[in-house]
Amino acid sequence: MDEINNEVLEMNPQAPSEKPSPSSIVLGRFQPLHKGHVALIEWAYKQKENSCLRIVVGSSNRIQSPENPWNLEERFEMIKLWKNKVHPEWEIEIIGIPDINDPPKWVEHASKYHGDSGLLLTSDKKTQELYENSNWETKFFDLQNRISFEGWRVRETCKMLSTVKEIDSVKKILLETIPEPVIDWLLEKDHLSRLPFLGPPVERVG
Repeated sequence: MDEINNEVLEMNPQAPSEKPSPSSIVLGRFQPLHKGHVALIEWAYKQKENSCLRIVVGSSNRIQSPENPWNLEERFEMIKLWKNKVHPEWEIEIIGIPDINDPPKWVEHASKYHGDSGLLLTSDKKTQELYENSNWETKFFDLQNRISFEGWRVRETCKMLSTVKEIDSVKKILLETIPEPVIDWLLEKDHLSRLPFLGPPVERVG
């Protein structure tokens, strides 16, 4: 396990006993699944070199915080809800990978979960560089309106709306950045109400 900022990180889930076969992968934290993620995934599905796209959900071992309000199972559910509603015919696999707080060793660590060098499909230059340095093939997606889809901005909007009672108004605002199936799930399960209680009024940025 690793420890940073007084948070003890356990390797949860454990890596499989055998590495998965190489695949086309997309990495993200999906806190929550937003339209920037959707644009990346839809592009990646067209670019993939295998029949199945492997979606890798990071930070599986983080405790609840302003940066990580939804656990691994909840993020899996967001992705599956969106996929089943919008692309029911797609073949995807979703896996979780714990953080280790050691970027130079990330690819070696992550490969135990998602398999050795396949194809990385990403919109993040730092991630692309890490994987290329480990002899992965990569393709880069130039995400438009990136600032609007920064995770912390989406979460802050969700937090501000967490006490608003007019559901139609909440949905109208969230539809700017979050796909409708995920919004419906967040509201139905009351998954916004936890946000004001997870930390300081303003989430740390950077």
